[in-house]
Amino acid sequence: MQYKSTLFLMLLFAGTIFTSCASSTTESIKISESGEVSSDTFVAQRVSDASSKLIESPQAVKASRPKTQLIKKAAMTAIVDSVEESIDAVLEIITKQQGDLIKLEQKQPRNNRTPYKALIQMRVPQNLLTLTLDELAKLGTVQSRNITAQDVSDRLVDIQARLNNLRKTEANLQKLIDRAKSVKDILSVTQELSKVREQIERIDAQLKNLQNQVAYSTITLNLEAAVVNSSPKPNFGSQIKSTWNNSSNSVVEFTIGLLKIGIWLVAYTPYLLIMLAAAYGINKWRRSSNNLN
Repeated sequence: MQYKSTLFLMLLFAGTIFTSCASSTTESIKISESGEVSSDTFVAQRVSDASSKLIESPQAVKASRPKTQLIKKAAMTAIVDSVEESIDAVLEIITKQQGDLIKLEQKQPRNNRTPYKALIQMRVPQNLLTLTLDELAKLGTVQSRNITAQDVSDRLVDIQARLNNLRKTEANLQKLIDRAKSVKDILSVTQELSKVREQIERIDAQLKNLQNQVAYSTITLNLEAAVVNSSPKPNFGSQIKSTWNNSSNSVVEFTIGLLKIGIWLVAYTPYLLIMLAAAYGINKWRRSSNNLN
């Protein structure tokens, strides 16, 4: 008898729980008398529930976030003996460190006083950044070297949380489309689903871009060729030879100058004769006038 009483109480308790679950399910999905889901209740309430109930607290994600995520950038300026040979060495270092060449600019010197310069930008895995800088420093004399870091841990966590929420909302909206009974309901939910998927693509692109910047560090390398200020002093024989050549050229130029003057005088000889004849006539006329007086 006691066993039957206990069994009756268990069945009664189970029936109560089943009735509560059934009533809760009935309240969550309202169906009209015609058997179709109400568009106002189905779309407005379900979309709102899908967004509100699936929101994941960023603070909860931050509490369990992994190590700090940093975007690192480095810059270096080095004086090298040969810029062209250094560029080849840099390309080998990039390949060795499994990096990528982003930019290469070369500036040829205009004169002996202007050095040959080159600008190289590259990407290398962040865990190989220090090792790569040490390899680049061996190319020549390092003038400057610096590394900057930007903490994007919170930003990554926030973006990841938003992305997770949107993906759950997307899955929930897809279930609502499967349960919809009318074309109007399907179109309404499909429109909301399209907006959610557009946000997912945009946020996912931002997340991948940040993750890529964290995984790979950028290095800007400025190479500058060393300028030789003084030229080598010529030896005694070279100085004598240079002096003889200069003096010989001077004699030749002086002789040519005299010849040019002679040619000019020959060309103007008729005018000189006329001028001399006129001067002689005037002088003779003056003497004749003086004798008459």
